[in-house]
Amino acid sequence: MKEKKKNIWDNSEFWNKELDFLKSIIVKTELIETTKWGAPVYTLKNKNVLAIGGFKNFFTIWFYNGVFLKDVAKVLINANEENTRGLRQWRFTSKDEIDEKLVLKYIYEAIENEKKGLSIKPQKKEMPTSVFFQEQLDGNSDLKKAFDAFSPYKQKEFLEHIESAKQEKTKIARFEKIKPMILKGTGLNDKYK
Repeated sequence: MKEKKKNIWDNSEFWNKELDFLKSIIVKTELIETTKWGAPVYTLKNKNVLAIGGFKNFFTIWFYNGVFLKDVAKVLINANEENTRGLRQWRFTSKDEIDEKLVLKYIYEAIENEKKGLSIKPQKKEMPTSVFFQEQLDGNSDLKKAFDAFSPYKQKEFLEHIESAKQEKTKIARFEKIKPMILKGTGLNDKYK
């Protein structure tokens, strides 16, 4: 008999029965189970709809676009206000807290929202600015030409590298290090790719 592989999200053995119960509810829907990031993720036409996992103090079902759910029972939370825009979690601490009909209601609504194409679009981040770096470019036309040849993504890497320095002397040292790279057409992180 094969031993069941433990998911990395399952930080303890406390929640196996509870997660299996959630799975028994989810399989009643048209969602397809897959494993992503070490957790059971349920998809519709290869789009992530929800996932489940066990943590130290709770187990959860999370909805990738949960922000669009009506949340009539007021059970959903945003686990990370600073970074999470769409994902919402429903946390449980015992199997007794799971109301199958209510869970199915939320799942069916999430499926319908997915079919409607409701999703949070990634925010386009503004290109960072650097007065120091711009002064260097303005004073060296070859450097400016070489920098302008990079993709916006690679330009952003250079700018963030310079601007993340807290002291002026660190900015200068970083600039001196990346200047030959720019002139050669080598991106900041190319050696890691």
